[in-house]
Amino acid sequence: MNSRVLPLLAIILSVAIFFGYVNPAWTGRIARTKAAIASDDQALAAAKAYNAQESTLAAARSAIDPAALSRLSTFLPDSVDNVGIILDLNALAARSGLSLSSVDVSKNSANAENPSGAAGTSSSSAGTGSVGSVDLLVSATGTYSAFQSFLQGTEKSLRLLDIQDLTVNGSETGTYTYTMTLRLYWLQQ
Repeated sequence: MNSRVLPLLAIILSVAIFFGYVNPAWTGRIARTKAAIASDDQALAAAKAYNAQESTLAAARSAIDPAALSRLSTFLPDSVDNVGIILDLNALAARSGLSLSSVDVSKNSANAENPSGAAGTSSSSAGTGSVGSVDLLVSATGTYSAFQSFLQGTEKSLRLLDIQDLTVNGSETGTYTYTMTLRLYWLQQ
């Protein structure tokens, strides 16, 4: 009898240990720990991919000519720099023979616009800021040839700008008064 009871007690004890301790531990704490490890492994893989992408982009940026980067930041700067653009316009006007009488800076009613000038549209792509614009109302006096020279200078300017509006007031002396609205573009971060 003893030979039959002892194996039966061992089986009952092993079933009790399995359902009392092993199964709850395996499906509870151990399962949560495995899920946390899997989540951490995914985060680690994403971090490694991010680091690889970052080093690839850093290598690509360092391969770009610094003069080209400087020209690009001049073309579409990351700030408005009102004072700098007004000084540049004044120097261009002086070289052209035009005299600037006033410059008024005002933000556009549509804060973000695309460079093609379509009002109310935003030019943004994944990971980049939109393009903002600022209007300058410029009044100048001078001859027509000086004004032509000024316009040619703005065409050749490294800074992205559009002439939105132009008004010419004539005179008998050959010196005209020009009122124009210039739109400057900049990258919003």
